[in-house]
Amino acid sequence: MWGSLSKHFGRYPSQGRVAKLLLEYGLKVSGGSVYCGEVELADTAVARAAGVDRRIVRSAIETIEASDELNQVFSRLRPTALLNDVAPIMGWSAIEIIPVDAQMPGILADVAGVIANAGISIRQAIVDDPELSEEPRLHVITESPVPPGLIPAIRTCRGVKSILIY
Repeated sequence: MWGSLSKHFGRYPSQGRVAKLLLEYGLKVSGGSVYCGEVELADTAVARAAGVDRRIVRSAIETIEASDELNQVFSRLRPTALLNDVAPIMGWSAIEIIPVDAQMPGILADVAGVIANAGISIRQAIVDDPELSEEPRLHVITESPVPPGLIPAIRTCRGVKSILIY
């Protein structure tokens, strides 16, 4: 995704940093502002997070809204709550899969199959976009703790390099 959108920011790498941050966090651009869901974010807050001046954020918003392709993407983004850190508090398991190659098809399907065959319900599964993340991961939150005996079966799934369980 980022590969096709980044061409709009070729001459403006600082605006590109802002746009990539918006994609990474699912921040929407609408009506000249940036939103996290329905919460409007100040340009200065976005600038701080992107490591740029607030005027660069304003320019990035203008660039996004001036392009049909960019506007169609950025006006539809939504943030997603990753439950990794709350899973242990809730009595769930959080499994983080480090892939051999994040673009290999079937990693999620194989891991989900092993978990389902053990009779464990998956509450959430999120895959990091390989174009947005330097080290993309598959995050699987299960409704109940994963028994230690299931770990070797998950480790042998297609494309799994290693796993972390929280």
